[in-house]
Amino acid sequence: MKQLISFSFSLVLLFLHCTQTLSQPPNAAPAKAPAAATVPPPAATSAQASPPVMVPVQVSKGPVNVIKILQKAGHFAFFTRLIKSTQEDIQLFSQLNDSRDGVTVFAPTDGAFSAIIKSGVLNSLTDHQKIELVQFHIIPRILTTANFQTVSNPITTLAGSGNRFALNVITTENMVNVTTGLTNTSVSAIVYTDSQLAIYQVDKVLLPLDIFAPKPLAPAPAPPKPKKDDGAESPMVPEDTSGSVICMVHNTLLMFGVGLVAAAIPL
Repeated sequence: MKQLISFSFSLVLLFLHCTQTLSQPPNAAPAKAPAAATVPPPAATSAQASPPVMVPVQVSKGPVNVIKILQKAGHFAFFTRLIKSTQEDIQLFSQLNDSRDGVTVFAPTDGAFSAIIKSGVLNSLTDHQKIELVQFHIIPRILTTANFQTVSNPITTLAGSGNRFALNVITTENMVNVTTGLTNTSVSAIVYTDSQLAIYQVDKVLLPLDIFAPKPLAPAPAPPKPKKDDGAESPMVPEDTSGSVICMVHNTLLMFGVGLVAAAIPL
């Protein structure tokens, strides 16, 4: 009997122990350390120069077409229209596919063209001047951003070279500046680049001196020489003989007086 009571009591104690163990909550997972606050990079100030950004442009297979690249990039509608109207797209296609030198294009944005369109400057140009304006934005060889640091100024464009078509590229730590004598701007984006073609976005139209600078005044023409008419007779000017007549009268009187004196002297 005592063994039975002891066994029952043991079962009760075991039951109570198991119940207490099961009722306890599991150990809480250790708390994670608070994440370190991410410090945002300092915002670029206006004094800091920002390097050109890359504009992603997917080019279709086949010969490289500058017009299609500019159209896919967007905001170059005025420039592409001017290239096509002057037929310089044919020259670009030939330069890219028939030459190993490649092409570099400075492409002004629509905002850059709007200024000279509103002022009426673009419409005042002749067809030949419009061709030269487009050619002034095209260099007949490939220039990477690294080449800009060693290139010799002024750079020869399709429009020509010399002081009237001077295009100078000056690089600083983060910027590529382009100057013409009338325009000073910088490369704000890289539109496209490969081994044969580089297109750089500029925010101003590059104005060459030969088109937009006032031309020096031409020297005044010399007065025309009087024409000599060989067929017309020159007017007869009467000769002044008064002096000769007086001289002759004087000599006559003198001779007459000498004769009288000689006659009065006796021989």
